[in-house]
Amino acid sequence: MAHLPPNAAIFSPSVARAAASAAKDWSYVDGWLQRKFPNGGPPPFERNADTLRVLLALASANETADEERTLIARLEAETLDQLRAHEESASQKGGDNTNANTLDSAREAILAALEASLPREGQTALTALAALALQTNTPLPTPAGLGAELITLSTTASTLEQTTARIHTLTAHLAREATATAHLAAELRPPSPPHPHHPNHPDDNKDNNNQTNPPSSSSNNPPHQPRAETGYHPPADLALQNLSLQRQIKTLTTRIPELRDKAAAIARSSSNNNTTNNRGGTRPSPSLADVRREEEAYAALLAAKRELDAQVQAFAGLPPDAELARQELEGLRGELRRMTVRRDEVFEGLVERETPRKRGGSVRR
Repeated sequence: MAHLPPNAAIFSPSVARAAASAAKDWSYVDGWLQRKFPNGGPPPFERNADTLRVLLALASANETADEERTLIARLEAETLDQLRAHEESASQKGGDNTNANTLDSAREAILAALEASLPREGQTALTALAALALQTNTPLPTPAGLGAELITLSTTASTLEQTTARIHTLTAHLAREATATAHLAAELRPPSPPHPHHPNHPDDNKDNNNQTNPPSSSSNNPPHQPRAETGYHPPADLALQNLSLQRQIKTLTTRIPELRDKAAAIARSSSNNNTTNNRGGTRPSPSLADVRREEEAYAALLAAKRELDAQVQAFAGLPPDAELARQELEGLRGELRRMTVRRDEVFEGLVERETPRKRGGSVRR
């Protein structure tokens, strides 16, 4: 409605309601501005709808902040009154630990209030932090310190697990070796000697009585069974193995003279070959310098061969007979001469053809 003059008559009800609402809002904004800035206000050209909307939002936010600040101040005042009342009651009761109890109670109250104001995630994190601090025996825990402690514990646990696994493996190996050693010792233990016979033993008297007075039935007296002896026992086929080894030894013993004769013959033949080689002037084994010289000579021969191949390549296509090759060469030379004469004739014709034109052109000029 800022575009209307102040004394303009309004006949529309909706426009009248909008104008009344704007006037009410402006009066509220003017009052708020007067409270905040007593000596000033918005200029007339700023009184429009946009300025009114911004000022209304600012006034609402300011009042909300004022209410919050007032509420906090009231809470602080009430808390201070409660603390003063508590101190007065504690001072009336008296005691040596009044200040300490006051501080402890205040600390507990503050901590309880903080814990109660935490959300569920915060309470869970605080509980986990406290439990971890108790487990790690950390009096003043921090997240970074607890993380480092956890990493150290994980490393120690991994090292202990590896050490335990190695110890178990070593223990199992020692147990296997001990069992094998026990079996070997049992096998190598000599057999136990038979028990000596004591004539005065009551069992022997009983045996003598039994022999003197045999029973009527022989079926009730079982035959005597020898006691199984424990200890080392040689294998059953040991005799066969010994016999086989003796036979092999005898066979090889009979072949020893023959093998000696063969060895002597081989030695004589090798000595004769060495003597023959020395007499014939056999060349010793080449050295690295000899091999290098031979390689250089071979490279020079290859270079000469390439040059000769290039020279011979010019005569490629000629017959192997010298006379036929000479005749073909003469024929090629004659053809070359004819081509040379033909070239000269063509060149002279071109010169004669171009010369009159030049002369005629010069005469005309």
